[in-house]
Amino acid sequence: MLPRSVTVSDDLQSYRYEISEPEGKNFDPEFKPELTPKEMLALGIFEGNYTGYDYKEFPSDWLNGARISNTPSAKLNYFEVSASQPLKVWQEKGWINKDDPRGWFQWYCRYYAGRRLPEEDLRQIKRWKAIRRHIGQIKKNCIPGDETCRPRQRQALLHWAYDSRIM
Repeated sequence: MLPRSVTVSDDLQSYRYEISEPEGKNFDPEFKPELTPKEMLALGIFEGNYTGYDYKEFPSDWLNGARISNTPSAKLNYFEVSASQPLKVWQEKGWINKDDPRGWFQWYCRYYAGRRLPEEDLRQIKRWKAIRRHIGQIKKNCIPGDETCRPRQRQALLHWAYDSRIM
């Protein structure tokens, strides 16, 4: 059944990519996300809006129970706090790749769905690993299981597929 093509056309890109791996399988051995895109959307990330993203390219069941809205609201985030920076900041910092103009989560959704871009995958996995520093700060400063301690850091970790509810 693999590979297959996916075509995307929205306000940020007209793009075609190949699915070469089964969904949720054959990840780089260095990349061990604790949450799937579907779980992240159900928990509440990116204020429920993720920069106006159209999820049609992904399986419809990813949206079952998703906390999404046309209007961003921190109340839709699991920890009910804002932990995001505007897309413009991501662009200015050079965090955006042309293939994924909405950033890391878009890359992760496409990677999880089975797209592989070796050079970009390595770059994004390196960024994902760098976020781990926030786990150490939570563990050092919070009582285990206290979700009220450092909610912005916990929310940011959710955005990167780390399950900060269990720290």
